[in-house]
Amino acid sequence: MTDSPDHNQNRLANESSPYLLQHADNPVDWYPWGEEAFEKAKKEDKPVLVSIGYATCHWCHVMAHESFEDEQVAELMNRAFVNIKVDREERPDIDNTYMLVCQMLTGSGGWPLNVFLTPDKKPFYAATYIPKVGRQGRPGMRELIPWLSKLWQNDRKKIINSTDEIVNAFQKSNVFTRADRLDSDILDEAYHQYEKQFDEQFGGFGSSPKFPSSHNLMFLLRYADRHKDLKALDMVEKTLTRMRMGGVFDQVGGGFHRYSTDQQWLVPHFEKMLYDQAMLLMAYTEGWQCTNNDLFKQTADEICSYLMRKMQDEKGGFYSAEDADSEGEEGKFYVWSTEEIREILPLAEAELFIEAYNLTDEGNYHDEATGRKTGKNIPHLQKPFEELAQERDMESEKLRSALTSIRAKLLKERKKRVHPLLDDKILTDWNGLIIAALAKAGSAFENENYLTQAERSWKFIHNKMVTDAGTLKHRYRDGDVAIDGHADDYAFVIWGLLELYEATFKTEYLQQAISLNEQFVDQFWDNENGGFYFTDESAEELLGRKKEIYDGAMPSGNSIAMMNLLRLGRMTANTEWEQMADESLKLFANSIEKAPTSFGAALQSVDFVEGDTREIVITGSQNDSTINQFIRPLHDRFLPRSVIILHDPRDNKIGDLVPYLSDFGMKDDKPTAYVCQNYACELPTNDPDKMLELIE
Repeated sequence: MTDSPDHNQNRLANESSPYLLQHADNPVDWYPWGEEAFEKAKKEDKPVLVSIGYATCHWCHVMAHESFEDEQVAELMNRAFVNIKVDREERPDIDNTYMLVCQMLTGSGGWPLNVFLTPDKKPFYAATYIPKVGRQGRPGMRELIPWLSKLWQNDRKKIINSTDEIVNAFQKSNVFTRADRLDSDILDEAYHQYEKQFDEQFGGFGSSPKFPSSHNLMFLLRYADRHKDLKALDMVEKTLTRMRMGGVFDQVGGGFHRYSTDQQWLVPHFEKMLYDQAMLLMAYTEGWQCTNNDLFKQTADEICSYLMRKMQDEKGGFYSAEDADSEGEEGKFYVWSTEEIREILPLAEAELFIEAYNLTDEGNYHDEATGRKTGKNIPHLQKPFEELAQERDMESEKLRSALTSIRAKLLKERKKRVHPLLDDKILTDWNGLIIAALAKAGSAFENENYLTQAERSWKFIHNKMVTDAGTLKHRYRDGDVAIDGHADDYAFVIWGLLELYEATFKTEYLQQAISLNEQFVDQFWDNENGGFYFTDESAEELLGRKKEIYDGAMPSGNSIAMMNLLRLGRMTANTEWEQMADESLKLFANSIEKAPTSFGAALQSVDFVEGDTREIVITGSQNDSTINQFIRPLHDRFLPRSVIILHDPRDNKIGDLVPYLSDFGMKDDKPTAYVCQNYACELPTNDPDKMLELIE
């Protein structure tokens, strides 16, 4: 039995998760997820309330403040249930399982997620945010607890029947029927659906709320590249531009907020998540490769600057998130009154900022709850810098420089405010995404610092999160490493290592990607039906092992794993891995066909296997200064269906990993490029321009 640390705190005070620690002073007798809580529930014959959220979740704070900090509600909860708190970012396996249950029971999901279970972990009721007192047809905690308690005491049979039905439905939802492998028809279908949903005026898809969903934009860039489709490219360019101009981008401090509550990208939910920065950095980098649009490079640089200023641990790993709330109010840290701006800046600078970023004395947005303007403003652009400069008869560069200097002053001033909570746990999967994004940006923009930070993040993961057996752990905080890795941890880190290899050509990264992929296949692959389970074979099963394929706020582990298998298969000539990617695509084909726009990352694998793929081998010494004439143009270009290998004849390790390289020697003792397409190689060339001709 774990003792509470002192009589004023519950058991969560012993935990590492910032989210659980936020609830350590609640009068609710919270337990962390574990056998102790379920044993107590069995012994006392009580149902279990599992409340799932995360540290930077606005509505989780609202429910905590209304109900979990309330003595009367806490007393009701403690009498009726054994209460468990779960950080969804630490335990995505628990969250994925019960979120699906909530969606099946209520038709929707979200956080906080509150699930009521029997002592053997079977769910019978689920809801998202529950108010303290019922309103608008939604029962409150004060009504719900006595009703569920009564049901448990007097109608147990009904509950047991209900749990059996839920468990059966859950298990059925996890059975995928194999179909023929998807082909280019599904790419066309997805494109047409995106086209229908596209918002011509403000960019993005649908009306509101609007999510960045970078993997959808990355799919459209591939489609545009394959078909030379200007409309697909325009959809991406408009979306990336409008997001960067909107309030969803932190115009003063850089980085993106979670999503926009409106159609115009003006009023965001203000939390900042590491995975959003990673995926958007990737999208803006690829967007720049496809368009050469300076704004996209600038945005990528601003994301990186934010990440390194605010989100990176001194040991190299990256933290998880920043909260939306400070001083109990959402967005307070990020908004400005015109009065404040005029106090901080000299008159001419203040008026320039107020005009350029559309601030008004009464405020430039309506409060979500009251519908009124508040006198506060979210800085955003309604016109591109070039147009603003023209209106002022200024050179564009001069205006840009003036606004950069003003924003730096405001950032300095903003630092004096009460900061939102920084969730400083370090997650392996999200760091994998950031490694991939920084490596891609570093190679595209020739930025050594980005590559260094990607390498430092990998070094942190390698030193702290890889076990002696070569498996991954999921979470680090304050020296405490815990929780076995999930599918996302492996898939995203392998992706990061592949991007790092192609950015630096250090063989160790390819070697580590191969070795982690072997572990991943060994512990997560379903030998019978294909696809990767979310948890390894030794993990707690809950209602059954799940396979995730839906690409939501982040791409799914299976979507990224398919692409990793294809790239590794091409790089190493391991056809078995390509075959596994093929099996996965067949397994998930039916799901993808029903709703292709929900699978933007998975569709990128379909795009890869639909032909036109290239293996590019550059043979020569990495120390030869002329070799960069081959590598640089490859890094500049958008080559989503190519893998690139550097064959340095003095590097024995690369020869061991990629056995076919012995046939790819230097021609005339000079750096040489080989371009192979669909398993056939062109004649080798010593001329970088000829190499590009062969590629294009």
